[in-house]
Amino acid sequence: LHRHWSLYVHTAMESFGMGANGANYTEVDDAFKPDDPFLGPLKSVAPWNFKVFAAWMLLVTSLSLSENFLVMFATYKFKQLRQPLNYIIVNLSLADFLVSLIGGTLSIVTNYRGYFFLGTWACVLEGFAVTFFGIVALWSLAILAFERFFVICRPWGNTRLRGKHATLGLLFVWAFSFICTIPPVLGWSSYTVSRIGTTCEPNWTPMIHMVIITFFITCFILPLGVIIVCYSKLLRKLRKVCLQNCEDSHYLASRQVSRMVVVMILAFMVAWTPYALFSIIVTIQPTIYLDPRLAAVPAFFAKTAAVYNPVIYVFMNKQVQCKTFSTLFDHPTVC
Repeated sequence: LHRHWSLYVHTAMESFGMGANGANYTEVDDAFKPDDPFLGPLKSVAPWNFKVFAAWMLLVTSLSLSENFLVMFATYKFKQLRQPLNYIIVNLSLADFLVSLIGGTLSIVTNYRGYFFLGTWACVLEGFAVTFFGIVALWSLAILAFERFFVICRPWGNTRLRGKHATLGLLFVWAFSFICTIPPVLGWSSYTVSRIGTTCEPNWTPMIHMVIITFFITCFILPLGVIIVCYSKLLRKLRKVCLQNCEDSHYLASRQVSRMVVVMILAFMVAWTPYALFSIIVTIQPTIYLDPRLAAVPAFFAKTAAVYNPVIYVFMNKQVQCKTFSTLFDHPTVC
């Protein structure tokens, strides 16, 4: 009788999905299943955290879109601003605008929902767009530094920077950035959901180490090296000119623009260096545990770079500042 009663109890518990400790088998299985970021939010992160990220991205995206559009529109409206040296700065504004339009907009809606509900296609789109336009922005700063060096230091004598030279620089930036970022779309590694589950990025962990090294050298170390070398030579040249005549108008104008570009580069590096270091750490130690909220901070912070550039460009260049405010308030002024 005891044996039959035990068999009955065991069968009854199985039928109701209950274990000996009173826990539902389905609940136990679900508790140990990893969260699928395409099906629902992370259980370990409180919903209000996602709302904070959504609000942050709404602020950053709104500022970036409005500022960069204003800079591009002012350049389009005023012929005086359409100089070869300004091509690459407008290109930088365009890259920042597109980062915010695609990556920022998607990040707002996915963080508001708490997970990447749009599916894998949108994940690949965001990961590719943010990476592609981010590298376009970084290489734009490198080309800008080289063009400043070319104009002020004149390494090739009286050869001036012309429209065709600036156009070649733009073609190089876009082509090179596309070559660096398209392989994951075609199946060589991938773009995947980040640890917070609401943004997408390159899948660093399974990638071949040689690919990682190549990516960081060509898309971070190399442009940074170009920036450092060009500005070191440029500052040395300006110091030498100052010893002869610090009141020279050409020197003063060049120093003002150079100061603007240096500040822009520093702002970009402050924004992107934490994310670069985080990516290296995850690549070297793929099993390292990081709180999803902490792991998300470098990526969200990096997207603020799209806000810095137009502010620096407008408020540190008197001519652009004058034209931009003329456009904003529709009030013609003499600049």
